[in-house]
Amino acid sequence: MQTLQREFKNIPTDSSLVCSSISNELNKEETLSAHGKVLICNNPEVNLHQQQTGGLKAVVFVLNINGLPLMPCSKTKARHLLQGGKAYVVKKFPFIIKLNFECDNNIQEVNLGIDSGAKFIGFSATSEKQELISGTLVLDLKTKDRLDKKMMYRRGRRNRLRYRKPRFNNRKRKDNWLPPSIERKYQTHLTLIEKIKNLLPIKNIIVEIAKFDIQKIMNPEINGKEYQQGNLFDYQNIVSYLQVRQNNICPYCKKEFKGEPKATHHIYRHGDSRRTNRPDGLLLLHKKCHIALHEKHREREFQKVVGQYKESTFMSIINKRFYEDISDLQVTYGYVTQMKRNEYNIEKTHYNDAFIISGGTNQQVRCKSITIEQKHRNNRVLQVNRKGYKPSIKRKRCIISPKDIFWVNNKVYSCRTMLSYGKQIIGENLKVKRCFNSKLINKYFNFGSFVWDI
Repeated sequence: MQTLQREFKNIPTDSSLVCSSISNELNKEETLSAHGKVLICNNPEVNLHQQQTGGLKAVVFVLNINGLPLMPCSKTKARHLLQGGKAYVVKKFPFIIKLNFECDNNIQEVNLGIDSGAKFIGFSATSEKQELISGTLVLDLKTKDRLDKKMMYRRGRRNRLRYRKPRFNNRKRKDNWLPPSIERKYQTHLTLIEKIKNLLPIKNIIVEIAKFDIQKIMNPEINGKEYQQGNLFDYQNIVSYLQVRQNNICPYCKKEFKGEPKATHHIYRHGDSRRTNRPDGLLLLHKKCHIALHEKHREREFQKVVGQYKESTFMSIINKRFYEDISDLQVTYGYVTQMKRNEYNIEKTHYNDAFIISGGTNQQVRCKSITIEQKHRNNRVLQVNRKGYKPSIKRKRCIISPKDIFWVNNKVYSCRTMLSYGKQIIGENLKVKRCFNSKLINKYFNFGSFVWDI
């Protein structure tokens, strides 16, 4: 039986080694329980915060004297190397050290698994015994919006310029051209692979690819020559197709068209990513009903779920490009990943899928998953000055970009935005949000295009 000992006085509750509350299971008999008191015998022998990590380990990446990646080490060993002068810090996020002496360069076989996607990329690198890095990359999906703004500004400038003859000879697309938004997503996959190869001695790269039959998704019974016959087959135009689909009834007034003027209505307004000119994104209304719909702002009442196949199209486009840009590529498919994940009883996430793709099993030691966020590196924008007119262009790059971190009076802040051509920086942390003069910054860290969680 556990006996009660004397209680501590003035126990701080913010210390990780002190229990701020008492578990009744520590006292086997209810008569000996002491509620609301911290007893000497109740202190655990290890740090509670370390216990709550679930066995997940964090590693430090190591480079040899020539800058080539070695097998990572623990935080304790890295601290000993740094304190002994045998290594120095190369980068803080992710934490990388470089050795100052020659070593044997003994490395193991490391497999890198990539769970490709149009919005998220899962990655995981595993050796024979443990997982070395794991996480999810969140893609920046603003490429199209930026190009639309750029087109708007350029059109406004060209309207004020003198006339010049059109030149079409230099408007030539390169081989294997992809739309800018798709190209950026695909290049992000390659950039992520290269960054991980600079951290770990990767030997094998396994990528999960997929090819979707969008027409089969829309119509599971499609077959043969029906692939050449779209939704508008046997219809004169899109208006006649919509009229038949709606049974010749206007959804606004619930009356038949009967030869009255008609108008097509987009289900989602301009600027919405779900807006499309396909028949699935259109409705046919009376012309007067279409005007009344917008005047009374009743567009939301007629919105419905429009099938979006952007992600499926992206995956079908890039599945062959990986073979051209990655040597000795190994591929796998989604059904194989799902089968192994169910076999090992592992939760479905992007980094868990990448762990399975890399050849991991439930017996291996897992590492702590990280989140990487993609950002726009160039902060050159067209902005309005303080007087509210004559838009001015910020032509110089500021030393700090949004989401970079900086230190003021030994306190770390994350950059939210910049003002006055970068002279004023709005920073925030877990407690406050303040505006700082750039001259007060002691030091800063630029993440580049990938923001690692800290």
